[in-house]
Parts: sequence; C-alpha cells; structure tokens
Amino acid sequence: MQGKVEICGVNTANLPVLKGAETRRLLEKARQGDTGAREALISGNLRLVLSVVQKFAGRGESMDDLFQVGVIGLIKAVDCFDLNQNVQFSTYGVPMIAGELRRFLRDHSAVRVSRSMRDTAYKVLQAKEKLLAETGREPDIESIARFLELPRQEVVFALEAICDPVSLYEPVYSDAGESATVMDQIGDPRSSDEHWLEQIALEEAMHRLGRREKRILALRFYDGRTQMEVAREVGISQAQVSRLEKNAIQQIKKNITA
Repeated sequence: MQGKVEICGVNTANLPVLKGAETRRLLEKARQGDTGAREALISGNLRLVLSVVQKFAGRGESMDDLFQVGVIGLIKAVDCFDLNQNVQFSTYGVPMIAGELRRFLRDHSAVRVSRSMRDTAYKVLQAKEKLLAETGREPDIESIARFLELPRQEVVFALEAICDPVSLYEPVYSDAGESATVMDQIGDPRSSDEHWLEQIALEEAMHRLGRREKRILALRFYDGRTQMEVAREVGISQAQVSRLEKNAIQQIKKNITA
C-alpha cells in the first residue's frame, strides 16, 4: 500500500470486519429490502476490497481508482450473493472484486484486444466466478469450456488475450545480486547455435559439389527456374537436370550427416 492509510477518504486502518454470522444476518435483511443492512454489508467488507486491491498494485493505476473499482465489485457481490449456496460471502466476494479489477485494468490497458475477444473473455470470467461460487474451488479450462459450450482453445485464447503484458526486463530470478529477466529466457531460433552449425554444414556440403551441380541448384532453388528452363540454360536434357539435381541433393544430405 506504499504506506498509504487513507484511500478515497476512507481510513483503511479503521476498517471494520464483520463476523460470519453477522454477515449472514445482514445479507438476509438486505434481501428483504433493508438498505441500512446493505450499506452495513458494504462498509463491513471494505477490508476485503483492500486485501484484493493490494494484489493489483503497481500496474500504473492509482490506488484510489483501484479501490473504487473494487468497491463496485463488492456491491455486485452483495447484490448477487445466493443465500442458498453453502459458501461464505468472502469466498464469493473475492473473485467478484478481482474480476471487476481485471476488467478495469483490461479496458485501460495499452494493449488493445478485439471486441469479440473481450466479450468472450467477459463470459469466461463470469463463468469462472459462477463455477467457483457453486463448487467452492477454482474451475479448470475444461469445466469453463463445457459450461459455456465453447471450444477449449477459444477459452484459452480469451484468457491469454486479457493477461497483463510483462516487460521483457521483468526479473524472473535473482541470486547473489545477479538477476535473470524475461528477455534472458527468450531464445531466437534464427541466431541459435544449432542454426549456425546447420548453416556452416550446408555451406561446406555445397562447396564439395561440382561446378555444374552448384549452377543447377542455384538456378532451381535460388532463381526458381523449372527443370526445363534449367535444361535450356545449361544446354543439357531435362532428364539430365533431374538426375544431377537429385544426386546433388543426396550428396549434400550425406555430407551434412557424415
């Protein structure tokens, strides 16, 4: 919390905490239309909002804004909580608050996601929250896909599309003052040792070919000529071009694997 005690005019050090039985009693009264009980529920669970908001700190948004968004999630949880479900309010409220914060951060992200993908992601998050409330445990991808009647791949893509971007310079490991970043873990196949070794082996194999075989391969695979065009260029038959090309390729393969 960066040492901050007051958020949106609320002194977080003095936030009340409701007991389970009291929460249940207030929920029942709120369902009967008691606005005072509803307000007491919201005020008594602001510390729950605070605990969730802390996990979303450091993402470029002010804590005041995050706290306000978290309260919106709390209000939705209060209004939507099913008293018939055998789960604690906090078990239901935390994912609702977190979902509201994720939506806020996603909508304010510099990385733009298509509307259709965003809509699918919203459905996935709602299904995730609903399944969590019903079962009391985090649903897996398969469960969400079955619930929404969507392909598993579509659910995965939707969740990946709304993930927060990670800096390439984000430390992922630190030891004795030295740290490894995300960039250090990313390999470039075009500049790998294996690529260079294969390139060297190919050049050496090509070097061992005769002059005519080199010319035929260059015309065929560099210039993109047909065998008939190569035959006219070199002054031999198409059958000879085909035979020389085949022999040259076999010799290259043999030299590379030798």
